[in-house]
Amino acid sequence: MKTAICSGSFDPVTLGHLDVIRRAAGCFDRVWVCVSPNAEKKNQMFTPEQKLQLVRAAVQDLPNVEAELWPGLLADYAREHGACAIVRGVRSVTDFDNEYQMALINRGLCPGLETMLLPASAPYQHFSSSMAREMIRYGQPLEKYLPASILPLVEEMTKKEGGFNHGQ
Repeated sequence: MKTAICSGSFDPVTLGHLDVIRRAAGCFDRVWVCVSPNAEKKNQMFTPEQKLQLVRAAVQDLPNVEAELWPGLLADYAREHGACAIVRGVRSVTDFDNEYQMALINRGLCPGLETMLLPASAPYQHFSSSMAREMIRYGQPLEKYLPASILPLVEEMTKKEGGFNHGQ
């Protein structure tokens, strides 16, 4: 069985993320979505547990996809799950350069672990979680940016916290 990992901080998961996950699910027998807290990213809106809840809601219709939180190195997660590949979406040359460097690091930590870079689908090339957070903060319609299955959860989570989570 071929297993792949799709990782990210998913703050929140966007239609662009979901597109990459769906495409990976079509290429691999099993896909693990690794929700990783990223201490370097500031102004996070959702807690790690909320991010996991949102990702699980977004992938609920994909039978070969599961999601988990992982606070450690991605190479260790891949090794623990028997993954042969990490699948990442790239929107630009800058994304490619960053992902290429990470691929080399991950292969150094876990020999044989491949990284597949999927170009963003045209409708999602400009999507980012940062952009989605701004739309949420300013009460803009989210249907074009976030999976429909998570919209009620995002509304509930952001109302509960008085707009968004400053504590992350």
